[in-house]
Order: sequence, then structure tokens, then C-alpha cells
Amino acid sequence: MTKQKLFFNGLAVISLCMSINTHAETNTNEDEVVRFSKTVAYIKQYSAQDINDQRLLESAMDGMLKNLDAHSSYLDKDGYKALNESTDGEFAGVGLELAIEHGTIKVVAPIDDSPAAKAGIKAGDYIVEINQKPVKDLSLNDAVNMMKGPASSTVALTIVRKGENKPLTFNLTRQVIQVFSVKSELLPDGYGYLRISQFQERTAKEAKKAITELQQLNHAPLKGLILDLRNNPGGLLTSAIHISDLFLDNEKTSQFNNVIVSTKGRHDSSNMEAKTADGDILLGAPIIVLINGGSASASEIVAGALQDYKRALIVGQQSFGKGSVQTILPLDDDHAIKLTTALYYTPAGRSIQAQGIKPDIIVEDLKLEKAEAVILQPLKEADLKGHIENASAVENTSSKTDDGVASKDYQVSQALLVLKALHIANGNMMRNMQQQ
Repeated sequence: MTKQKLFFNGLAVISLCMSINTHAETNTNEDEVVRFSKTVAYIKQYSAQDINDQRLLESAMDGMLKNLDAHSSYLDKDGYKALNESTDGEFAGVGLELAIEHGTIKVVAPIDDSPAAKAGIKAGDYIVEINQKPVKDLSLNDAVNMMKGPASSTVALTIVRKGENKPLTFNLTRQVIQVFSVKSELLPDGYGYLRISQFQERTAKEAKKAITELQQLNHAPLKGLILDLRNNPGGLLTSAIHISDLFLDNEKTSQFNNVIVSTKGRHDSSNMEAKTADGDILLGAPIIVLINGGSASASEIVAGALQDYKRALIVGQQSFGKGSVQTILPLDDDHAIKLTTALYYTPAGRSIQAQGIKPDIIVEDLKLEKAEAVILQPLKEADLKGHIENASAVENTSSKTDDGVASKDYQVSQALLVLKALHIANGNMMRNMQQQ
């Protein structure tokens, strides 16, 4: 193939790409087309490697997208398949949600119960080597593919962590990751705990079912709920909207025109407002939303909506700050691009891109020992040494330290204390209103 033929082939590729939308404005001029075509020609003619056209074009697409922003990317056959598996709830790997930052791979969050989570990898860690191979300037898809492999095989990750003097090495055993996005637990004294680890297609339905079951187990409406979104890297926008709507009464959200979240982009199809439609499943019972640096994207939509409407107190640490919307645009049955098409905004119009959601109450992530959990319980007469026994008393087990999440997790234990205070305050407010 001659240089001239390659040159005109390059022009044909550019012309084809530009003709996809004949109405789109473009600043591409003839000189830029010529430079691109010459680049193709020189690579084909002079490269030391024999590079086929498919590889060259896929590299061009990958380069175009990953240089736009940290979240846009080209999805080859494996990447597109992995994306579909992750939203369906089952995929193979070590269980890490990742992002590109400063040319390296950053851990957004480990997935609950995954090999990475069990090994102690944390949100905010930076992966610098995979199997002793540096990952600097590696694409996100390439890094994910390096971590994938047959179940029961191993992969070594070298990680740099803030506060550690030297890199940490984790030897992980790959396994099929099954993501159960909703977990729940009835806490002492009639309070509920709901953990959402990812926003999948079935998450809202599972969350509604879990709350109903907690209320049945409690034999009464819940006094309050802890909604745990820590290390939740996001997921489907529609799922986050439905979760927010579970807790918002559309008769009490007129302040911001009933908006849960809005998106704004350059294309008309990227502009959207999602609004409340249902009543509050908790009937106004107080909510604490737990977030941290691993709470991103869809998690921040929920936290932001509940915070703006003052429906919940946000407790924990500042969230990740991913306020952009990615759209999957299929190229064919096996390939697609993931393109950042809009920014999302909370009901009050806040963009949390690169800012995150700031907690109303900051609670650091501390390790809670069993003895400390006991100390956190209110002191009673029965706890005093030498107290007089009540022979006719029936043992009350509700105030004892349980073996559940509240006794093992410092942030949850603190959230529960705040939740109890909110319940008491709400009760006093209702009594005052009835007396007036």
C-alpha cells in the first residue's frame, strides 16, 4: 500500500466519522485532517512493529476518549462484556471499583465481601503495580484485564496508601464476584440498618422489600433508619433516583419543584430532571446517611437529594466527588464507548463534581473494639457495682450491646446515637404541636 493510498484512506476514515452527524458543528480543518492521515501513513510504513488496521483504529479511538476526561473510554469486546456483567450483579475478578487519576489507577471502593475487601484494600489506595508490572499511564480497561483471570488463580497488587511509609503488596485470589447490593439488619430498640453496596437494576426493589421485612420483624414502624452508602461507587442513575424517591414524600418536596436530580449537558438528550412520585416509606422517621471517600456518583445523588430536602442527616466523611454522567453508546453488538455526556446537580442546584458531599456531622472511621462498644452504651443503675437487685424484674435485653453491625462499626454506632437523638427530638416536636 502506497503512502498516497494510506493518505486518502485516512481522509476517508475522517470523512466517515464526520458524516455520522452532518448537522454537528466542527472546527476540524483540512490541515488537521492531513496531519491525522500522515500519522496513519507513517505508522503503517515505518513502525518497527507490524500493526494491523484494526489495532491502529482501536488505539485511535481509545486515545481520543481517555484524553477527554477520567471516565470516558473505549470498550472493546471484553470491556463491554465486563460492564454488562457488573450491572447485572455477577462478574469475575478481585472486586475493585477503579478510576484513573494522575496517570495511575485509584481505588474508588472495594466491593463488599470481595477478595480485595477481605484483604484490606481501601478506598483512596493507588495501585502502582500489577504482578510487579508498573501501571502508570495504563488505560483503565487494560488494568482491569490484567486483574482478571481464572477463578482461584492469584494476582499481586502493589499499593501506595496515604500514611504508609512504603508500598503495600496484596496477593489476591480471583473469584467470581456476586454482588448482593442490599443488606439489612434490625438494630436494638426498633431502629433499622440498610446497606447498599452498589446501585443495580434490582436495588430499589430489594431495598423496599428489606425495609418492609425490618418493620415486620420489629412488629412496628421503624423509629429510624441508617442508610449506609460507604464505599458505594455508584451504578445505575435510575436506581439512585428510585432509592431517593423511597424516602421523599412528593407532597413535601415543592421547595425544589420535586426534583431529585437533574443533569445538564451539551446535547438536548443529556438534559433531564427526575422528580418525586411516591410517598415516604418511613412516614417521616429520621434517617442517617453514612458516606465516606468511597461513596461516589449514584451514592452522591442519593445523599445530596436527602440532604437538600433536609430529609436525612449526612454522617461520616466527605464523598468522592464524581458528579458526571456517563452514557454507554453501542458501536455494534460487541463494542461501545463510554462517554461523559453531562453533569448532575442536586435539587438545590449544587454540582458536586470534584467537590463531593460534605457530611453534616463528620465521624472518622475508627476501629471499634468490643470493650469500647460497651462503654458507648448509656450507664444505668444496673451497671453499678453493688447495685440492689430487683427480684421481680424481667430481664431487658434490648439495651445490651448486640453482636451486630452497631457493636462492630464505630461510624454505625455513632450514627445510631444521633438517630436516637433525632427520634426523641421528633417525638417532642410532635407532642408540642398536639398541645398547641
